[in-house]
Amino acid sequence: MTSPADVPSLTPNQINALVVLMVEARRLTNVELRELAGFSLTGKDNKRLVDLGLVETDRQHRPFAHELTDEGWRVVRQLHATAPPKSAGSATRSLLTVLTNLHRSLDRLRVSHGDFFKQTDDAAPTAATPEPAPAATDVEALVREAYRDLAAAPGAWVGLADLRDRLADTDRAALDTALRAMVGREDVRIIPTANSKSLTPRDRAAAVRIGNEDNHALAIGPA
Repeated sequence: MTSPADVPSLTPNQINALVVLMVEARRLTNVELRELAGFSLTGKDNKRLVDLGLVETDRQHRPFAHELTDEGWRVVRQLHATAPPKSAGSATRSLLTVLTNLHRSLDRLRVSHGDFFKQTDDAAPTAATPEPAPAATDVEALVREAYRDLAAAPGAWVGLADLRDRLADTDRAALDTALRAMVGREDVRIIPTANSKSLTPRDRAAAVRIGNEDNHALAIGPA
């Protein structure tokens, strides 16, 4: 297993910190890190991750709090493809094995890491899901109609760049809102492009931000 050139060399502790921040998908204080994973992110490990632009640390209040940056999300999604550090013990090697299988499963399901790990408010009282506002419903109908025109077959992938071109008269914010709402539909998949180097400037400009990731393709098929 080789390390991609765009994934920096990291220590086991740094890898562990990135993974915990990914699976929690939220800002964590050092107290929370210690409770969850048995360590806090301090000293050289913290400085290294901040210097690499992978973690943002709030030092204005104690305990310090840490959160993955966009670059941090990108790197942690690629850790499964990296060789274990020479100093890695069995725990870190096992973790990388888990990440490899996680990546394979999410890729098969067409679910992004950010969407898979995003936090939900389990403490909130159970209530019926409100119906979308009429405007959102109208935009979703436009998306579905445009998808049917563009897709080779139900369930085929359509680039968001092509979709946006087809819906050029639709307000971008309204379209993004509709796409984010559609992620929850049983028949809808919206994913990032696995090979980011293949993206054109047009693809990047058309992306929709969902779950801390830029997503580039849409598929609508049977639930």
